[in-house]
Order: sequence, then C-alpha cells, then structure tokens
Amino acid sequence: MSDKIESFGNYYEDFVIDKVYKHPLGRTITESDNTWFTLMTMNTNPYHFDKEYSSQSPYGKILVNSCLTLSIVTGQSVIDLSQNAFANLGWDDIQLPNPVYVGDTIYSESKIIDKRESKTRDYGGIVRVSTIGYNQNGDVVISWDRKFFVYKKNSDYAKFNRPKPDSLWDK
Repeated sequence: MSDKIESFGNYYEDFVIDKVYKHPLGRTITESDNTWFTLMTMNTNPYHFDKEYSSQSPYGKILVNSCLTLSIVTGQSVIDLSQNAFANLGWDDIQLPNPVYVGDTIYSESKIIDKRESKTRDYGGIVRVSTIGYNQNGDVVISWDRKFFVYKKNSDYAKFNRPKPDSLWDK
C-alpha cells in the first residue's frame, strides 16, 4: 500500500491559453467574516464594522472589506489554478467596480492569459491569469491579473508522500 497522495489540481502542463475556469464554490459573506477580517487586519475604517456610521454613507449599510473580497476570490481559484503552485508572483490592475455587502454570495472565474517555462527553475513555469469575482446578481465586484509559479507534473517538488500514521487501519 502506497502512502502517496493522489494529486489534484493543475500543473504547468495542464494550463491552456484562453481556457476559462469557472471555480466551483460560491461563498456567502457573513457579518462575522467581515468583522473578524477587518479586526484581524487592523483596518480602522468604520464603514466595515459600524452599522450606524455606515447607514449615513452613500451606500447606507456596511461594506465588506475589499481585502476580504480579494482573499475569498483568490481562495476560490486555488483548486483550479494554484493548488500546485510554489509562489504567487504578483497581482496587477485590481479593480473594484461594485460594492460587496454582508449577505452577498461571491462566485469567480479565471481565464488563462499566458504561460511560459521558468528560465531559472526547470521544475515549473509561470502562468498569468485574469480573474473576476461576481455576486449573486452577476455584478462583477472585483477583477485582476495574477501571475504565479506552478510546478511541472514530473518535478520532484510535485511529489508528496504523507507520513504513515500509527493507525488502527493497519491492524
């Protein structure tokens, strides 16, 4: 019996320019999500946590912290894009065309824009994608371009062997 984990996610060779990934999971943002993220990141803007203050804004209610939106949409994309990545290399041209509110459900998708083998690390390549996040009404709430370094399928770094547990299953 092998302790090698069945791999999932895409490797450098799997990415095809112009392919669109509709990331499978949506995420409804709760008030707790927004409040904790805002506190954890030390964002003191009251539009993210003060209901009375926010009620007097042009939006009339609490806005979800835009860095939380960025984090959720990035997380949604991992299963398709960077499950086997070694490093994010940058986010460019982040746009926030519409607000996100507590209770909104965010979905996302990404398009492969470019890819190239690494010039200095033969075990992977660089992939560039455009990603959008949108709410339950289809309104785009965030978009950006991102580059990441991802392993090749047969690289030594793409192989992970789990430790073997002291388990009842082995008896």
